[in-house]
Amino acid sequence: MTERELKPDRLSAFSDGVFAVIITILVLELKPPHSPSFEALLSLWPTAVSYAVSYLFIAIVWINHHHLLRYAEVATSRLIWGTFAHLFAVSLMPFSTAWIAQTDLAAVPVSAYAGVFVLVNATYILLCMEVIDRPQSKDVPRRARMMMRARSVVTLGLFASAAVVALKHPIGGMTLICLCLVVYLRPEAPEIKSGRHGADVSGSRLSPTGLAGPPLA
Repeated sequence: MTERELKPDRLSAFSDGVFAVIITILVLELKPPHSPSFEALLSLWPTAVSYAVSYLFIAIVWINHHHLLRYAEVATSRLIWGTFAHLFAVSLMPFSTAWIAQTDLAAVPVSAYAGVFVLVNATYILLCMEVIDRPQSKDVPRRARMMMRARSVVTLGLFASAAVVALKHPIGGMTLICLCLVVYLRPEAPEIKSGRHGADVSGSRLSPTGLAGPPLA
């Protein structure tokens, strides 16, 4: 079987399964309060915040990853290993989430939490380079490429800044993380028309006129 015959469909299906497992592990980390009172429930606010942010992050990562793979014509070795690296970074979310919840958003755990975001974003950028910057992707609009790269660099810098800020001001670090997530609620780069209208009746792959930004990649 030649490299051109290796389609990304199985890679996408495998990734979907891994994302489902990660979310399941994240949910299993939720523990109920020990006493039947609203005070005990409210005392778990760090757990609620960390869970909500992590769940939203994983959802955005999955949406962007799924959106990007729609433009992959071939499952190259670099795309496969890049996906494994990306999934490894995402798999660290349940651990880092549990740590900041158990320590009430302490400085070092929040900084490490932001570091996981940096790792996820960096590995996603590598995936984008493999899928979008391949010679076969010459028909991807130049403006879309530029916007994707700009958004990637800016958010990567913001996540790194959040990791540094969190060492002194953990709440400030969490705030920066949340602001970055808002940017990626939409998987397509702003002002870039979606390629859905380019799909034909036979169900062929979409024309890559709309690009997924990194999660937050």
